[in-house]
Amino acid sequence: MGGAYCNDDVTSSPSYNLVVSSQDLRFSKHVHDNVHGNIYLDPIFLKFIDTEQFQRLRDLKQLGMAHMVYPGAVHSRFEHSLGVYQLAGEAVYQLKNHQGLELNIDSFDIETVKLAGLLHDIGHGPFSHLFEQEFLPKVLKGSEWSHEQMSVDLIEHIVDEHHIDIESEQIKRAQEMILASSRFALPKSAKEKLFLYDIVANGRNGIDVDKFDYIIRDSRACGLGCNFQFQRLMETMRVLDDEICYRAKDYLTIHKLFATRADLHRTVYTHAKVKAIELMVVDALVQANDYLDITSHIQDPSQYWKLDDTIIKTIETAPNQELKLSRDLILRIRRRNLYQFCNEYAVPKDKLEHFKDVTAQDIICSQKNGGLILREDDIAVSNVRIDLTRGRHNPLESISFFKDYESEEKFSIPDDRISHLLPTSYQDMIVRVYSKKPELVGVVSEAFENFQLKTYGIKAQVHTTPEKKKRRM
Repeated sequence: MGGAYCNDDVTSSPSYNLVVSSQDLRFSKHVHDNVHGNIYLDPIFLKFIDTEQFQRLRDLKQLGMAHMVYPGAVHSRFEHSLGVYQLAGEAVYQLKNHQGLELNIDSFDIETVKLAGLLHDIGHGPFSHLFEQEFLPKVLKGSEWSHEQMSVDLIEHIVDEHHIDIESEQIKRAQEMILASSRFALPKSAKEKLFLYDIVANGRNGIDVDKFDYIIRDSRACGLGCNFQFQRLMETMRVLDDEICYRAKDYLTIHKLFATRADLHRTVYTHAKVKAIELMVVDALVQANDYLDITSHIQDPSQYWKLDDTIIKTIETAPNQELKLSRDLILRIRRRNLYQFCNEYAVPKDKLEHFKDVTAQDIICSQKNGGLILREDDIAVSNVRIDLTRGRHNPLESISFFKDYESEEKFSIPDDRISHLLPTSYQDMIVRVYSKKPELVGVVSEAFENFQLKTYGIKAQVHTTPEKKKRRM
């Protein structure tokens, strides 16, 4: 992987390996991961891994359609889940080694955290977040379906279906840890050891081993440099007042975590061509939904596991006339006849608070009279939000720090105590417009310019349209 500071040979923490006894290793299976080295899987975890529900993750690419632009981005949710399992174990072992007596961490806690790490993404939909955030809202108005809740439901189904002998309290705690992300909250039933809920899906401040793994893994797969080193945070974190806290001197390392994540969103996850392909996949799924009844799978865990990225192959190889429109869209992607990116603009900072998503109808209403008349089906709009996990707020303000290992006080670091070289704005809102038909690029681009002038009084386009590029060449 490129980048002078990126560790391509990240291996298991020595402290983690020390606590895995030879007795444990005799009954464990190990796999070699290209990010974390050897990962040891105890029998209880293998019972979950060796199910069709978990193996489904092999057919879910971690980055959806990004491999169409970054050819190396073909890693799966399966690899990522094993990585999060590994880091969850390392994190809880680090805390046990440093504060074991004080925190009363026992084998039940360790196993539960690792189980949450292993299964946190088992309910994820096809094509990364596209399925949940872009496809379902188009076919199920007002849908509140989430992959986190499906993960919780699938875990119960797996335990029942495969007769896994595990304590119900352990399953309940692991499920709560999966739901402890920013969209949810710490469970009301949790009265002690709340710091354990900070490890896998941290809803308090966004620092968790899920991000540690995908930032390193995604950067490597896409051939990008990465100078965020999560090991430093893992080795120095400490629990104060039932919360994982970090040394104040490490605030720049933490900022690098959020900045690297934002860079991945900007350069990979929301790359203009990646979004063009994703918009086409969404349209293909919407067209196919009535015939394939895709949405019927999302409420039933016994059927949901059958839904994965291979649905594209199902659509493009099916002879059914009902799937012709969807099939044609997939064929266009194969032949690189993509929706044409027309242009983009960044929403001014002072307009972010009251910004409403721009729609195709907004662009059509800005078209001047005369010439070709645009229809809603001619235009695709992508409203891209990129932030540091806390919207327009500084993420460091929600993190608790400590001065040194002798201190018992935790505190946050406000904006005025942070380096002035760090950003003063923590969110970007970018509006991109695409023409679904190559011959309409010029017309759509002009209507988009008119929309900007009407909305903000400026024309802030920074890219040459594909049509002008061709004329220049």
